[in-house]
Amino acid sequence: MKASANTRVYKMSFAGVYPHYITKAEKKGRTKEEVDEIIFWLTGYNEKDLKRVLEDKTNFEDFYYNAPNFNPNAKLITGVICGYRVEDIEDPLMQKLRYLDKMIDELAKGKAMDKILRKG
Repeated sequence: MKASANTRVYKMSFAGVYPHYITKAEKKGRTKEEVDEIIFWLTGYNEKDLKRVLEDKTNFEDFYYNAPNFNPNAKLITGVICGYRVEDIEDPLMQKLRYLDKMIDELAKGKAMDKILRKG
């Protein structure tokens, strides 16, 4: 991935993409609550934090750099998303972003929450 493309993505508002995560999940019979549960698991944010992130139009860079408790089990997330193997992405910030994309993709594909949240 080109650095300039990454920079553009990092400056995008999380609030601008969040509704797309929900739409993708709901189209497949999943819920906003499940999307939020994934976000909370991955980042350590809670409902109040997420509300603030959305209201403040926090960009992706700040969203991930300020995550209260990025889940150490995120490294268990593997596979291809957007043509890239998430485990092979060298840019740590882009990898975190793609972890969330991959988890939302798994949700939309009907995977069980225990498996999405890497609970063994």
